[in-house]
Amino acid sequence: MTSKLDPREMIARRAARELRDGYYVNLGIGIPTMVANYVAPGIEVILQSENGMLGVGPYPIEGEEDADLINAGKETISELPGSSYFSSADSFAMIRGGHIDLSILGALEVDRHGNLANWMVPGKMVKGMGGAMDLVANARRVIVAMEHATRRGEPKILEACTLPLTGMKVVDTIITELVVIRVTTAGLVLEEIAPDTSVDEVRRLTATPLQVQEPLKRITV
Repeated sequence: MTSKLDPREMIARRAARELRDGYYVNLGIGIPTMVANYVAPGIEVILQSENGMLGVGPYPIEGEEDADLINAGKETISELPGSSYFSSADSFAMIRGGHIDLSILGALEVDRHGNLANWMVPGKMVKGMGGAMDLVANARRVIVAMEHATRRGEPKILEACTLPLTGMKVVDTIITELVVIRVTTAGLVLEEIAPDTSVDEVRRLTATPLQVQEPLKRITV
């Protein structure tokens, strides 16, 4: 990993390394959607969008967008050979039936217990939770891909979430531009760290204790 990369791109590239051949994957709005651009060669994953599509491809090349092809975040997307389309009801039957191997979502807050808050800020207009609650409750594994702190430099990884929860004890892994953290019953375990930061800096920006796995790996993308 290099600090010359945009933090959001760094996160998406590292999250893409969690994909495995044959996985059915749902990518949330924001940074997670970017993961589609970094699927490793030789890996076949089937990306699902809860508005009714299997076989989502990377973002389209400028000038080749199709206004009829959008994801759940209303962004234009591309389709891969073999893509299929269906109703939202069928899409959520897939999700609720436990057929999604991996869900990668953004977050407003995550805490040491793996609780997730990613859908509402009190006092602001909210369109709804979307499919997040179903995804975190039913996907076989949940990864949060987010920037480590808010724009004001406040921690987003907390001892306990303060915002309304999307799901309780649902997050397995947290990936930021600084770290890869595994959520365990004993708390958060720091497994990887960016080359241009330190454990002390990470702890300063994290509002809950971190256990450091030794040897601590450097993040590569």
